[in-house]
Amino acid sequence: MDWKLFFSTFALVFLAELGDKTQLTVLAQSAVHGRFAVCLAACLALCASTLMAVLLGGILDRFVSPRAVRLLSGALFLVFGLMLVVPALRTPPGA
Repeated sequence: MDWKLFFSTFALVFLAELGDKTQLTVLAQSAVHGRFAVCLAACLALCASTLMAVLLGGILDRFVSPRAVRLLSGALFLVFGLMLVVPALRTPPGA
């Protein structure tokens, strides 16, 4: 196993998930409901979505060059960022 890849992927996903909607949802659910059930469901959901991403990435690798994937993912990151920033800039202060 490539441990450098393992730890860099772990760190990247861990940092990306901090404070996102998924984590806030799990926090809210565990404050109201049983912690074990919420933790187990959240872990399984994250595993399932990660497995889906890995499988789709493997398929994508057969048809698209790594450079195109990097360009597309960077462009999508910018588009989604703009979709969040532009409405916030248009909202009047104090609204």
